[in-house]
Amino acid sequence: MINIPLFTIFTLLLIFLSRRALRNPNKHGFYRFFAFEGILLIILLNHPYWTVEPFTPLHVFSWLLLLASIIFVVHALVMLKIRGGYQARDNAPENFAFENTVHIVEDGLYRFIRHPMYASLLLLAWGAFFKHVTPLTISLVLAVSALLTLTAKVEEKENILFFGEAYRDYAKRTRMFIPWLL
Repeated sequence: MINIPLFTIFTLLLIFLSRRALRNPNKHGFYRFFAFEGILLIILLNHPYWTVEPFTPLHVFSWLLLLASIIFVVHALVMLKIRGGYQARDNAPENFAFENTVHIVEDGLYRFIRHPMYASLLLLAWGAFFKHVTPLTISLVLAVSALLTLTAKVEEKENILFFGEAYRDYAKRTRMFIPWLL
């Protein structure tokens, strides 16, 4: 059973944070909003099971995915701040400030994957999913995975427009989410 008041509160917060992106379906933030909504649903549906038998192999695997999610997002944000620089973009007013980098970041996780923050969201979604597997959560986690892939592809088009051939070269050397695989 989903907690409707919590879902409503967090959805309203996500709508507020994504208000500019939701006006522009041609930008990555539009699709990212729906991925966030899917993750929110998975978390709220599965939160009652997070502490039930927490040391079963599936739960331990889930905890590892959730821990990796935290590590990925923190590392990615630090790398963007240290290496990315910042420049406001007139053609992308819906972006958050940390998204408007001046340099392609190629250090740390960015050396291997182009989207560690989306990888973090994938790890979060799958980690929450493995807490309690149901047909509904299977559908949600697959939808979230598809939405994050779409988000990354749209963002890559934006990055090619901004960075040009340098981003194309970077994309050839790295994977989207998982080093050496995807």
